[in-house]
Amino acid sequence: MNATPMFDARLILLSPEDNCVIAATTLEAGTTLVIDGETVVLGKTVSLAHKLARRALAMGEKVIRYGAPIGHVTADVARGEHLHLHNLVSDYLPTYTHDDGHSFVDHDKP
Repeated sequence: MNATPMFDARLILLSPEDNCVIAATTLEAGTTLVIDGETVVLGKTVSLAHKLARRALAMGEKVIRYGAPIGHVTADVARGEHLHLHNLVSDYLPTYTHDDGHSFVDHDKP
């Protein structure tokens, strides 16, 4: 009996509640993966340790990683689509650039 695996070995599911999976290696555009028993073909390259949608997510929906919400998607996202700065924002922590961080440091004091 050849059963379809639930997840491709190149993906990591951190918690059963998660609606994203993690790339265990860089996955090139055109790669075929299995996510929850469904076949997905990647439209774009996804770098090592980046997130992919475990299922389709609607704009505004929370992204769950480690069983906890880490932010929300800013557009509809298909199963297997890359989740990153272009379609995911944190609801909890501001993101600063290196230059923004300088405003928190007074360089004139010893």
